Amino acid sequence: MQENYRSVPDILTGKDVDYLCDMFNWNYGALKKANSYLNIVSNISIKEKLEEAISLFNTNLVDVLNILKEGQNENI
Repeated sequence: MQENYRSVPDILTGKDVDYLCDMFNWNYGALKKANSYLNIVSNISIKEKLEEAISLFNTNLVDVLNILKEGQNENI
């Protein structure tokens, strides 16, 4: 059953796109906030955690964009 979720389907439904948009927007907002905090925090351990979070959010953004790109209909 899990095999169905290892690759992007040929067609993304409206609900799929809405979910991916929500994921993108949440991660983009979190990335922006973490980046703004990074500029005002002086504690080195907190800065390191913020940098880790920024990296994770950025990876998530790229993943969502790749899913959308893979799900594009080449005939359109």
